[in-house]
Amino acid sequence: MTADLHSVAAEALEAVSAAPDLAALEAVRTRYLGRGDGELTSFRRGLGKIPDPDGRRQMGQMVNELVQRVGDALDERQRAIERNARAQSLEMEALDLTRPAPPLRRGRLSPVTLAAREIRRIFGLLGFEAVDGPEVEYDRYNFTLVNQPPGHPARDSQDTFYIDDWRLLRTHTSPVQIRSMLIRGAPQRVIVPGKTYRRDHDATHMPMFHQVEALCIDEGIAVSDLKGSLEFFARSFFGASSVLQWRPHHFPFTEPSLELELACVVCHGSGCSVCKYSGWLELLGSGMVHPQVLRNGGVDPERYSGFAFGMGIERAAMLAWGIPDMRLLYDNDVRFLVPETAIDGPSERSAP
Repeated sequence: MTADLHSVAAEALEAVSAAPDLAALEAVRTRYLGRGDGELTSFRRGLGKIPDPDGRRQMGQMVNELVQRVGDALDERQRAIERNARAQSLEMEALDLTRPAPPLRRGRLSPVTLAAREIRRIFGLLGFEAVDGPEVEYDRYNFTLVNQPPGHPARDSQDTFYIDDWRLLRTHTSPVQIRSMLIRGAPQRVIVPGKTYRRDHDATHMPMFHQVEALCIDEGIAVSDLKGSLEFFARSFFGASSVLQWRPHHFPFTEPSLELELACVVCHGSGCSVCKYSGWLELLGSGMVHPQVLRNGGVDPERYSGFAFGMGIERAAMLAWGIPDMRLLYDNDVRFLVPETAIDGPSERSAP
């Protein structure tokens, strides 16, 4: 029995030394030290067959010592395998500080920002100065002073984010017209880019969007000045070959009122689903400033006249670059941001 015990113990120690990984080591532990059926621990069951008490005690001590030796060898081998695995992992993760860093992929401005900057640049050439106003606006400035009295459909709570009975998130940048007239008087030429808010959300509308407003007031301003300025802008922004047309319209703060339309950028005027088979896309609304709006801003309509227009910046970007859904502008689509596919300005007319 003693010879068999030492033979099994020696075999167990060899198996421990040869175990290549933790899984193999665990198999060795189970084979030799498993409870009840381990090849080494099973010698404890035979101790009761030894008649001599001293021989039984000595044999028990020997079994325990060999079990302990094999157990210690297993623990040591486990630590060695874990050290080697950790060393290999660190070697694979080691940083070569002398290796050049990979080139950076520089981000780009979004189409909305590019369009807003281009609009400001073009109107800057015409002498317009950029101004701004509060996004949380009084009802009086947002509606009443621009000829939208109580009961006007634009005041409907289904369209407007009201804060209380007197304040709201501005639905357009038109209230800055009034503020600018009250502060600057006449003459003046200002452009008002900024955020606006309406209860709307679909492929062509967002609850928050950017709008640009322009106001020109001076003596002798006529419709011809309006048309010349906005046609200059449209052909500077969309390209000199852009086809434009004017249509009469109605806005409460201008009289007369006009809409400027652009030949469809998809079908080029032949008719498609994008332009609803009309061949034209609405670009902006404009008109001569209503005399009452001039009075509300403290400007004498008998001496001064002016024109104004309003346009969605997202819409301008969508038309310039053929973007089918406004929501794409706010989805962090990498095609709008990385230099390989991004664009430099609206005049290039290249899609992101």
